[in-house]
Amino acid sequence: MPITIRKIVRHVDETYRENGRDLGRPYRVAVLAVIIENPFPLEYADDLVSTADEAAAELGSLMAPAVVELLGTEVEAFGKGALVGFGGEVEHGSALIHNMGFGNPFREAAQGTELLPAAEKRGLAGATMDIPLKHKLEARTRSHHQTFTFQVPDAPAEGEILIALAAADGGRPLARLAPLAAADVEVDQTP
Repeated sequence: MPITIRKIVRHVDETYRENGRDLGRPYRVAVLAVIIENPFPLEYADDLVSTADEAAAELGSLMAPAVVELLGTEVEAFGKGALVGFGGEVEHGSALIHNMGFGNPFREAAQGTELLPAAEKRGLAGATMDIPLKHKLEARTRSHHQTFTFQVPDAPAEGEILIALAAADGGRPLARLAPLAAADVEVDQTP
């Protein structure tokens, strides 16, 4: 069953100054959101997996390369989110974004290895969502722990789901907490 797309939204945020200081280079966050008809039955159904597997793979293939291209620089941090319109369940959004068919294409496109941090909720059209971001290679990299607030004024409608991917080209502007960084963490490289 192919997904039915109503709208695709592309957003790029560039920050040049933080707290009165120049950053040296713009800090970029890109979000690609796809608003789809909820592919799940609105009445309770035990099995969400078969529908989720098909729809998630289609969404992942469509969205992952597009958000990396939209960022236009190397991805350092990434995340995902789902906002389910009333009439659907939060579980419907979870079934789509917590699916390897959705996450693996983004990891591959971003050249990342970590699981994608996620947030999902139900909301009215125009509700904000906070998309969590983590370092693509080492989730314990504190400088990259952050959220990006995003919204689409007319989505999701009652029978829709807004699915979003976010990519950033760095950590928080002016990050200066304890020096736990990707380079400081020993990662087990054994197969």
